[in-house]
Amino acid sequence: MSDVYAFHLMAKIRQSIRKQLESLSEDQRNVVPAGFNNSIHWQLGHMVTLADMVICGIAGKQFSLPESYKTFFAPGTKPADWTAEPPAWDGLLQLFDEQPSRLREDFAAILDEPVALKENFGQAETIEELVYLSNVHESSHAGMVNAMVRILNKQ
Repeated sequence: MSDVYAFHLMAKIRQSIRKQLESLSEDQRNVVPAGFNNSIHWQLGHMVTLADMVICGIAGKQFSLPESYKTFFAPGTKPADWTAEPPAWDGLLQLFDEQPSRLREDFAAILDEPVALKENFGQAETIEELVYLSNVHESSHAGMVNAMVRILNKQ
């Protein structure tokens, strides 16, 4: 597989999610629908944060976002536990839109290199596998966003 496809897929997944986000009002972004633990705001921040944690972190590179993002959006977090104001929606949306290009710029030339953290939850062995692992993660969240948007737009 080529780096073109791995990052193209990431951009396509995000474009699909982005279309769904556009249908929401500002108030809807922070609602936690019944049956869910998180809001759309959390979903957006989580996808941005996890892409960096998975690709950069497991590859052994520097986390490029502020450390506070992990406090708000790492696995196991939820808005009910936030004790401070999370990163703003517009900033997260900008990162969401720009991150695939930045990751491609940083990693496309080294996709065949081995990961730094051999013991990782996805058992990824190369940086390219990390990109696909991140894409799988975001695809699952695309489903969550889809469900949440449907519920929120029916309220």
